[in-house]
Amino acid sequence: MAIKETAKVMGDSVTYKLAPGIKRYALMDVGFTESRNGNFQFDRSLSTEGPYSPSFRIKVTIAKDFSGLQMTVTDVSGMRAVNIFQKQETKGAVEQYHFIIDNLIQRDILEAVEK
Repeated sequence: MAIKETAKVMGDSVTYKLAPGIKRYALMDVGFTESRNGNFQFDRSLSTEGPYSPSFRIKVTIAKDFSGLQMTVTDVSGMRAVNIFQKQETKGAVEQYHFIIDNLIQRDILEAVEK
């Protein structure tokens, strides 16, 4: 998956883009890490049981020059993209996903794209 100006998680109705006032230190404050090539990566569990129990994962990558991002929700292995919005059994993961996204919006990292 390539880094683009906007990103959307499989099954989500909202598309996101980087906030114009994004800052490097804000990324570090919420848990992004810097990769070897300079991009910023965020990888969190969507478990309602705790951060260490096996569950779906949200992964967000932001380009080092803040030119774009990519977002995905994966299975436990982190290798396959999944749609958590389809089934009633994944309702807890959807709530956790929205909690994380809302936090990124409040910290001026992401913003929803107007339709």
